[in-house]
Amino acid sequence: MRWRIGGSRIELPALRQDQKLCRNPTITESCLSVSELTRFGICARFSVAPVDGLIPSPAPEDFCPIATAYTAVRFDSVPWNFPLLMAVWKIAPALACGCTVVLKPAEETPLTAIRLAELAHEAGFPAGVFNVVTGRGETAGAALVRHPLVNKVTFTGSTEVGHIIGRQCADDLKRASLELGGKSPVIVLDDCDPRKAIEGAAGAIFFNHGQVCTAGSRLYVARSIYDEVVQGIAAVADSIALGSGFDTATQMGPMVSARHRDKVVGMIAQGQQEGGEILSREARVDGDGYFVRPTVIANHACKPLTVVKEEVFGPVLVAMPYDDLDEVLAQANASEYGLGASVWTNQLDKALRLVDGIEAGTVWVNTHNMVDPAMPFGGFKASGIGREHGKAIIDSYTESKSVCIAY
Repeated sequence: MRWRIGGSRIELPALRQDQKLCRNPTITESCLSVSELTRFGICARFSVAPVDGLIPSPAPEDFCPIATAYTAVRFDSVPWNFPLLMAVWKIAPALACGCTVVLKPAEETPLTAIRLAELAHEAGFPAGVFNVVTGRGETAGAALVRHPLVNKVTFTGSTEVGHIIGRQCADDLKRASLELGGKSPVIVLDDCDPRKAIEGAAGAIFFNHGQVCTAGSRLYVARSIYDEVVQGIAAVADSIALGSGFDTATQMGPMVSARHRDKVVGMIAQGQQEGGEILSREARVDGDGYFVRPTVIANHACKPLTVVKEEVFGPVLVAMPYDDLDEVLAQANASEYGLGASVWTNQLDKALRLVDGIEAGTVWVNTHNMVDPAMPFGGFKASGIGREHGKAIIDSYTESKSVCIAY
């Protein structure tokens, strides 16, 4: 099977294999990631069409078109959790705008980026249009951010590294878009069917091993259905089959590295020490592989646990009860992050009240982790600056030039 847009071809099975060798997602997750490429490529192609505009001038003797000057060289740094999808998120609109691209993959997952470069060459891309540089962030990444020929930087990754890149770009007055960490709340209202809430909340946190920037890691459930929903999610967690991503029976693969596994397990232990109750099985798995079992922590007293405040980036859910909408809205916004959130209810008026009050770049209602390539994607607060996708990313990758012609 091949995908072709404007002469560019991507071989899907080969890319799935490269992605699995790097990060070992499950077969289902790998197929979902690769299948998204078509949607994002098509959207970039159509979003770039209306970039030029013409606004009539009040002075009849003047003609004032607005031209668009394309940013010449873009540096894109992508994370390891979706190495192929995140690369295409950035590459497709850049090429549609006429920019040249330098892509640096995460050091843990370089294979898909290298294969993309090979495919671009095979498809006939001119030399220098799409380039891949591998290496560590503090060396290769830092050099590319400071390179004088790079005039636009996009980065997806941790808030800590985003601060460093933001300061470097500010020093050089260089444009930057930063999509950073998240601690997304999932809010379940009392009218929601508990079965729907269980399925939705479990999917929001356990998808892709919880290694998702918008993972629904904070769960707030109306007190009247709290026990039923939380116990149901714990049962789902215990039923998930761990194993190799190459095994069709696997529902969750390993963490990306031993270091990351140890961080996740350590944060679970810290949450328990600080007063959280573990409702699921032992998180750490003995034997080969960097596995962490899906974990549900009940925070009945809504204590300020570290695992509530800090991004875990793993399959770890902290559940808390609430009594009214004002209370849960305050709890949802009591975070330095503001990337995503979801509300689960059948009452549209209450949903819209929460949508209006939640401080997040994307708020879903009765779904989670759904990204539409036509909609802007980005965060509030420490979750970053700038937006990806649709017309917003085209504006980000171009400069407006005002032209006035007297005749």
